[in-house]
Amino acid sequence: MRVLIANDKFKGSLHANEVSQAIMAGLPASCQVDLCPIADGGEGFTGTMLTALGGKWVECDTVDALHRPVKARYAITDNGLAVMEMASASGFELIEQQDRDILRSSTYGTGLMIRHAAAQKGVERILIGIGGSATNDGGVGMADALGILLLDDEEDSLPPFPAGLSKLAIIDREQLIQLPPIDVACDVDNPLLGPNGATVIFGPQKGATPAEQTILEDFLTRLVKLTGANDLAEKTGAGAAGGLGFGLMHFLNAELHPGFDLVSNALDLPARIADSEVVITGEGSLDAQSLSGKGPVGVARLANELGKPVIALAGDISDEVRKSGLFVHYLALTDFDLPLETLMSDAASLITQKVRSLHDLLLLLEEG
Repeated sequence: MRVLIANDKFKGSLHANEVSQAIMAGLPASCQVDLCPIADGGEGFTGTMLTALGGKWVECDTVDALHRPVKARYAITDNGLAVMEMASASGFELIEQQDRDILRSSTYGTGLMIRHAAAQKGVERILIGIGGSATNDGGVGMADALGILLLDDEEDSLPPFPAGLSKLAIIDREQLIQLPPIDVACDVDNPLLGPNGATVIFGPQKGATPAEQTILEDFLTRLVKLTGANDLAEKTGAGAAGGLGFGLMHFLNAELHPGFDLVSNALDLPARIADSEVVITGEGSLDAQSLSGKGPVGVARLANELGKPVIALAGDISDEVRKSGLFVHYLALTDFDLPLETLMSDAASLITQKVRSLHDLLLLLEEG
Protein backbone atom coordinates (compact mmCIF):
# COMPACT_ATOMS: atom_id res chain seq x y z
CA MET A 1 0.00 0.00 0.00
CA ARG A 2 1.25 3.49 -0.92
CA VAL A 3 0.83 5.84 2.07
CA LEU A 4 1.41 9.59 1.94
CA ILE A 5 2.27 11.13 5.31
CA ALA A 6 1.62 14.88 5.01
CA ASN A 7 1.39 16.27 8.55
CA ASP A 8 2.16 19.55 10.28
CA LYS A 9 3.94 19.94 13.63
CA PHE A 10 2.59 19.06 17.07
CA LYS A 11 3.15 22.53 18.50
CA GLY A 12 5.27 22.57 21.65
CA SER A 13 6.07 18.89 21.28
CA LEU A 14 7.36 17.68 17.89
CA HIS A 15 8.47 19.25 14.60
CA ALA A 16 6.59 18.13 11.50
CA ASN A 17 9.43 15.86 10.33
CA GLU A 18 9.56 14.21 13.78
CA VAL A 19 5.83 13.52 13.61
CA SER A 20 6.27 12.03 10.14
CA GLN A 21 8.96 9.67 11.39
CA ALA A 22 6.79 8.58 14.34
CA ILE A 23 3.88 7.86 12.02
CA MET A 24 6.07 5.86 9.65
CA ALA A 25 7.43 3.80 12.55
CA GLY A 26 3.92 2.55 13.27
CA LEU A 27 3.04 1.50 9.71
CA PRO A 28 3.46 -2.06 8.42
CA ALA A 29 6.85 -2.67 6.84
CA SER A 30 5.10 -3.57 3.58
CA CYS A 31 3.83 0.02 3.10
CA GLN A 32 5.47 2.26 0.53
CA VAL A 33 5.75 5.56 2.40
CA ASP A 34 6.09 9.07 0.97
CA LEU A 35 7.13 11.48 3.73
CA CYS A 36 5.91 15.03 3.06
CA PRO A 37 5.97 17.24 6.20
CA ILE A 38 3.97 20.41 5.63
CA ALA A 39 3.48 23.89 7.07
CA ASP A 40 0.92 26.59 6.34
CA GLY A 41 2.62 29.85 7.29
CA GLY A 42 3.49 29.16 10.91
CA GLU A 43 6.54 27.53 12.45
CA GLY A 44 8.30 25.22 10.01
CA PHE A 45 7.13 27.14 6.95
CA THR A 46 10.59 28.43 6.01
CA GLY A 47 12.28 25.05 6.30
CA THR A 48 9.56 23.42 4.23
CA MET A 49 9.92 25.98 1.45
CA LEU A 50 13.72 25.81 1.55
CA THR A 51 13.63 22.02 1.18
CA ALA A 52 11.29 22.35 -1.79
CA LEU A 53 13.02 25.24 -3.57
CA GLY A 54 16.70 24.95 -2.56
CA GLY A 55 18.83 27.76 -1.17
CA LYS A 56 20.59 28.77 2.03
CA TRP A 57 19.90 29.91 5.59
CA VAL A 58 20.75 33.49 6.59
CA GLU A 59 21.06 34.71 10.19
CA CYS A 60 20.30 38.24 11.37
CA ASP A 61 20.21 40.24 14.60
CA THR A 62 16.73 41.35 15.58
CA VAL A 63 14.50 41.63 18.68
CA ASP A 64 11.66 39.58 20.09
CA ALA A 65 8.13 40.85 20.69
CA LEU A 66 9.29 42.62 23.88
CA HIS A 67 12.20 44.29 22.05
CA ARG A 68 14.88 42.05 23.61
CA PRO A 69 17.83 41.12 21.35
CA VAL A 70 17.55 37.75 19.58
CA LYS A 71 19.03 36.12 16.51
CA ALA A 72 16.65 34.93 13.83
CA ARG A 73 17.18 33.12 10.59
CA TYR A 74 15.42 33.07 7.28
CA ALA A 75 16.14 31.49 3.91
CA ILE A 76 17.14 32.84 0.53
CA THR A 77 16.18 30.39 -2.19
CA ASP A 78 18.06 29.76 -5.40
CA ASN A 79 15.58 31.89 -7.36
CA GLY A 80 16.04 35.05 -5.23
CA LEU A 81 13.11 34.60 -2.87
CA ALA A 82 13.69 35.48 0.81
CA VAL A 83 11.44 33.22 2.90
CA MET A 84 10.84 33.94 6.58
CA GLU A 85 8.49 33.36 9.50
CA MET A 86 7.39 36.26 11.67
CA ALA A 87 7.53 33.80 14.58
CA SER A 88 11.33 33.72 14.29
CA ALA A 89 11.40 37.27 15.62
CA SER A 90 7.98 38.09 17.08
CA GLY A 91 6.81 34.62 17.99
CA PHE A 92 4.77 33.51 20.98
CA GLU A 93 7.15 30.66 21.78
CA LEU A 94 10.06 33.10 22.24
CA ILE A 95 8.44 34.69 25.30
CA GLU A 96 8.33 32.86 28.61
CA GLN A 97 4.85 32.74 30.14
CA GLN A 98 5.75 34.96 33.10
CA ASP A 99 7.12 37.65 30.73
CA ARG A 100 4.20 37.88 28.32
CA ASP A 101 2.70 41.36 28.01
CA ILE A 102 0.55 41.72 24.92
CA LEU A 103 0.02 45.46 25.35
CA ARG A 104 3.79 46.02 25.10
CA SER A 105 4.46 43.38 22.46
CA SER A 106 5.15 44.42 18.90
CA THR A 107 6.21 43.21 15.46
CA TYR A 108 9.24 45.53 15.41
CA GLY A 109 11.61 42.55 15.22
CA THR A 110 9.76 41.22 12.19
CA GLY A 111 10.31 44.58 10.53
CA LEU A 112 14.04 44.35 11.24
CA MET A 113 14.14 40.89 9.66
CA ILE A 114 12.36 42.19 6.55
CA ARG A 115 14.79 45.10 6.43
CA HIS A 116 17.77 42.74 6.61
CA ALA A 117 16.42 40.54 3.80
CA ALA A 118 15.68 43.51 1.56
CA ALA A 119 19.34 44.56 1.81
CA GLN A 120 20.70 41.18 0.68
CA LYS A 121 22.16 40.91 -2.81
CA GLY A 122 19.98 38.98 -5.22
CA VAL A 123 16.75 39.13 -3.21
CA GLU A 124 13.98 39.98 -5.64
CA ARG A 125 10.94 39.11 -3.56
CA ILE A 126 10.06 38.38 0.09
CA LEU A 127 7.67 35.70 1.30
CA ILE A 128 6.70 35.80 4.96
CA GLY A 129 4.65 33.31 6.94
CA ILE A 130 2.70 34.97 9.74
CA GLY A 131 1.59 32.19 12.09
CA GLY A 132 2.61 31.81 15.74
CA SER A 133 2.68 35.46 16.79
CA ALA A 134 2.94 36.94 20.29
CA THR A 135 1.55 40.26 19.09
CA ASN A 136 -1.68 42.18 18.52
CA ASP A 137 -0.32 45.47 17.18
CA GLY A 138 -1.79 45.65 13.68
CA GLY A 139 1.72 45.61 12.23
CA VAL A 140 2.68 49.05 13.49
CA GLY A 141 5.86 47.75 15.12
CA MET A 142 6.98 46.29 11.81
CA ALA A 143 6.14 49.56 10.07
CA ASP A 144 8.21 51.53 12.59
CA ALA A 145 11.25 49.31 11.98
CA LEU A 146 10.99 49.97 8.24
CA GLY A 147 11.00 53.77 8.55
CA ILE A 148 7.34 54.68 9.03
CA LEU A 149 6.93 57.26 11.81
CA LEU A 150 4.27 56.89 14.50
CA LEU A 151 3.60 60.37 15.91
CA ASP A 152 1.27 62.19 18.28
CA ASP A 153 -0.51 65.41 17.29
CA GLU A 154 2.62 67.39 18.18
CA GLU A 155 4.72 65.19 15.85
CA ASP A 156 6.62 63.51 18.68
CA SER A 157 7.56 59.86 18.21
CA LEU A 158 5.63 57.20 20.11
CA PRO A 159 6.69 53.70 21.24
CA PRO A 160 5.67 51.13 18.59
CA PHE A 161 3.38 48.92 20.68
CA PRO A 162 -0.32 49.22 21.64
CA ALA A 163 0.22 50.54 25.19
CA GLY A 164 2.40 53.35 23.83
CA LEU A 165 0.11 54.47 21.04
CA SER A 166 -2.95 55.84 22.82
CA LYS A 167 -2.08 59.29 21.41
CA LEU A 168 -1.29 58.13 17.88
CA ALA A 169 -2.42 60.87 15.52
CA ILE A 170 -0.04 60.84 12.54
CA ILE A 171 1.45 58.02 10.47
CA ASP A 172 4.25 59.42 8.29
CA ARG A 173 5.27 57.09 5.45
CA GLU A 174 7.81 59.42 3.81
CA GLN A 175 10.85 57.58 5.20
CA LEU A 176 9.69 54.02 4.41
CA ILE A 177 12.67 52.16 2.97
CA GLN A 178 12.61 50.68 -0.52
CA LEU A 179 11.43 47.07 -0.48
CA PRO A 180 10.95 44.32 -3.05
CA PRO A 181 7.44 42.92 -3.59
CA ILE A 182 6.16 41.03 -0.54
CA ASP A 183 3.88 38.01 -0.44
CA VAL A 184 2.33 36.71 2.77
CA ALA A 185 1.54 33.11 3.68
CA CYS A 186 -1.49 33.24 5.95
CA ASP A 187 -3.04 30.27 7.74
CA VAL A 188 -6.29 31.88 8.95
CA ASP A 189 -9.09 33.85 7.27
CA ASN A 190 -10.08 36.23 10.08
CA PRO A 191 -10.69 39.95 9.49
CA LEU A 192 -8.98 42.55 11.68
CA LEU A 193 -11.89 43.68 13.86
CA GLY A 194 -15.06 42.38 15.42
CA PRO A 195 -16.22 39.09 16.95
CA ASN A 196 -14.18 37.05 14.47
CA GLY A 197 -11.23 39.42 14.45
CA ALA A 198 -7.66 39.31 15.71
CA THR A 199 -8.30 40.39 19.28
CA VAL A 200 -11.40 38.37 20.11
CA ILE A 201 -10.33 35.11 18.49
CA PHE A 202 -6.58 35.06 19.16
CA GLY A 203 -6.07 37.51 22.03
CA PRO A 204 -7.03 35.03 24.79
CA GLN A 205 -4.55 32.47 23.43
CA LYS A 206 -1.81 35.07 23.84
CA GLY A 207 -2.77 35.84 27.43
CA ALA A 208 -4.91 38.93 26.88
CA THR A 209 -7.34 39.53 29.73
CA PRO A 210 -10.86 40.82 28.97
CA ALA A 211 -9.72 44.33 29.94
CA GLU A 212 -6.68 44.08 27.69
CA GLN A 213 -8.83 42.80 24.84
CA THR A 214 -10.95 45.95 25.10
CA ILE A 215 -7.82 48.14 24.93
CA LEU A 216 -6.46 46.20 21.95
CA GLU A 217 -9.72 46.26 20.00
CA ASP A 218 -10.03 50.01 20.62
CA PHE A 219 -6.44 50.50 19.45
CA LEU A 220 -6.96 48.55 16.23
CA THR A 221 -10.25 50.35 15.58
CA ARG A 222 -8.46 53.72 15.91
CA LEU A 223 -5.66 52.45 13.64
CA VAL A 224 -8.17 51.60 10.91
CA LYS A 225 -9.86 54.98 11.27
CA LEU A 226 -6.52 56.79 11.12
CA THR A 227 -5.34 54.90 8.04
CA GLY A 228 -8.70 54.94 6.30
CA ALA A 229 -8.07 51.33 5.29
CA ASN A 230 -11.53 50.01 6.17
CA ASP A 231 -11.69 47.70 3.16
CA LEU A 232 -8.35 46.11 3.98
CA ALA A 233 -9.40 45.57 7.60
CA GLU A 234 -12.29 43.43 6.39
CA LYS A 235 -10.22 41.30 4.02
CA THR A 236 -9.62 37.63 4.63
CA GLY A 237 -6.45 37.23 6.71
CA ALA A 238 -6.24 40.86 7.87
CA GLY A 239 -6.54 39.64 11.46
CA ALA A 240 -3.76 37.07 11.16
CA ALA A 241 -0.84 37.42 13.60
CA GLY A 242 -2.63 40.05 15.68
CA GLY A 243 -3.37 42.19 12.65
CA LEU A 244 0.04 41.86 11.00
CA GLY A 245 -1.85 40.72 7.91
CA PHE A 246 -3.54 44.13 7.84
CA GLY A 247 -0.27 45.97 8.46
CA LEU A 248 1.57 44.16 5.69
CA MET A 249 -1.20 44.93 3.21
CA HIS A 250 -1.63 48.58 4.21
CA PHE A 251 1.92 49.69 4.94
CA LEU A 252 3.86 47.51 2.46
CA ASN A 253 1.27 46.76 -0.26
CA ALA A 254 1.82 43.07 0.38
CA GLU A 255 -0.44 40.38 -1.06
CA LEU A 256 -1.92 37.69 1.21
CA HIS A 257 -2.15 34.08 0.07
CA PRO A 258 -3.36 30.92 1.79
CA GLY A 259 -0.15 29.49 3.25
CA PHE A 260 -1.19 25.95 2.46
CA ASP A 261 -1.60 26.75 -1.25
CA LEU A 262 1.97 28.06 -1.47
CA VAL A 263 3.38 25.01 0.29
CA SER A 264 1.20 22.63 -1.72
CA ASN A 265 2.49 24.02 -4.99
CA ALA A 266 6.12 23.98 -3.85
CA LEU A 267 5.85 20.36 -2.66
CA ASP A 268 3.85 19.19 -5.71
CA LEU A 269 1.32 17.88 -3.23
CA PRO A 270 -1.59 17.16 -5.62
CA ALA A 271 0.57 14.77 -7.66
CA ARG A 272 1.86 13.05 -4.53
CA ILE A 273 -1.68 12.58 -3.23
CA ALA A 274 -2.76 11.20 -6.60
CA ASP A 275 0.09 8.68 -6.43
CA SER A 276 -0.97 7.43 -2.98
CA GLU A 277 -3.67 5.05 -1.83
CA VAL A 278 -4.10 6.47 1.69
CA VAL A 279 -3.19 9.84 3.18
CA ILE A 280 -2.36 10.45 6.85
CA THR A 281 -2.37 14.06 8.04
CA GLY A 282 -2.76 16.07 11.22
CA GLU A 283 -1.24 18.48 13.74
CA GLY A 284 -1.21 19.08 17.47
CA SER A 285 -4.87 20.09 17.60
CA LEU A 286 -7.49 19.63 14.90
CA ASP A 287 -10.32 22.01 15.78
CA ALA A 288 -12.61 24.69 14.43
CA GLN A 289 -9.62 26.91 13.57
CA SER A 290 -8.17 24.06 11.50
CA LEU A 291 -11.27 24.21 9.30
CA SER A 292 -10.49 27.87 8.51
CA GLY A 293 -7.46 27.11 6.38
CA LYS A 294 -4.90 25.07 8.33
CA GLY A 295 -2.60 22.72 6.42
CA PRO A 296 -3.99 19.31 7.43
CA VAL A 297 -7.51 20.31 6.39
CA GLY A 298 -6.07 21.57 3.10
CA VAL A 299 -4.45 18.16 2.60
CA ALA A 300 -7.74 16.41 3.40
CA ARG A 301 -9.72 18.56 0.97
CA LEU A 302 -7.23 17.94 -1.83
CA ALA A 303 -7.33 14.20 -1.13
CA ASN A 304 -11.13 14.19 -1.05
CA GLU A 305 -11.20 15.83 -4.48
CA LEU A 306 -8.93 13.07 -5.78
CA GLY A 307 -10.96 10.31 -4.13
CA LYS A 308 -8.27 9.29 -1.66
CA PRO A 309 -9.17 8.25 1.92
CA VAL A 310 -7.65 10.43 4.63
CA ILE A 311 -6.83 9.49 8.22
CA ALA A 312 -6.60 12.27 10.82
CA LEU A 313 -3.95 12.11 13.55
CA ALA A 314 -3.70 14.77 16.24
CA GLY A 315 -3.13 15.37 19.90
CA ASP A 316 -6.79 16.34 20.18
CA ILE A 317 -9.61 16.31 17.63
CA SER A 318 -12.71 18.46 18.15
CA ASP A 319 -16.30 17.51 17.39
CA GLU A 320 -16.41 20.06 14.53
CA VAL A 321 -13.60 18.23 12.75
CA ARG A 322 -15.08 14.80 13.45
CA LYS A 323 -18.36 15.93 11.90
CA SER A 324 -16.71 17.57 8.88
CA GLY A 325 -16.76 14.42 6.75
CA LEU A 326 -13.20 15.05 5.61
CA PHE A 327 -11.66 11.96 7.22
CA VAL A 328 -12.41 8.24 7.19
CA HIS A 329 -10.79 7.63 10.59
CA TYR A 330 -9.53 9.60 13.58
CA LEU A 331 -6.55 9.01 15.89
CA ALA A 332 -6.31 11.34 18.90
CA LEU A 333 -3.63 11.06 21.57
CA THR A 334 -6.16 12.26 24.14
CA ASP A 335 -7.76 8.81 23.81
CA PHE A 336 -4.90 7.52 25.97
CA ASP A 337 -6.39 9.45 28.93
CA LEU A 338 -2.95 10.60 30.12
CA PRO A 339 -1.91 13.95 31.63
CA LEU A 340 -1.21 16.67 29.07
CA GLU A 341 2.44 16.79 30.13
CA THR A 342 2.81 13.08 29.32
CA LEU A 343 0.98 13.42 26.01
CA MET A 344 3.44 16.12 24.98
CA SER A 345 6.64 14.59 26.33
CA ASP A 346 5.86 11.10 24.96
CA ALA A 347 4.13 12.23 21.79
CA ALA A 348 6.44 10.35 19.39
CA SER A 349 5.95 6.94 21.00
CA LEU A 350 2.22 7.52 21.49
CA ILE A 351 1.82 8.47 17.81
CA THR A 352 3.56 5.26 16.80
CA GLN A 353 1.25 3.26 19.09
CA LYS A 354 -1.82 4.91 17.61
CA VAL A 355 -0.70 4.26 14.04
CA ARG A 356 -0.14 0.55 14.81
CA SER A 357 -3.87 0.33 15.50
CA LEU A 358 -4.48 1.14 11.82
CA HIS A 359 -3.23 -2.19 10.46
CA ASP A 360 -6.67 -3.76 10.00
CA LEU A 361 -8.12 -0.55 8.54
CA LEU A 362 -5.27 -0.27 6.05
CA LEU A 363 -5.91 -3.82 4.90
CA LEU A 364 -9.60 -3.00 4.36
CA LEU A 365 -8.74 0.18 2.43
CA GLU A 366 -6.25 -1.72 0.30
CA GLU A 367 -8.84 -4.37 -0.52
CA GLY A 368 -11.48 -1.72 -1.18
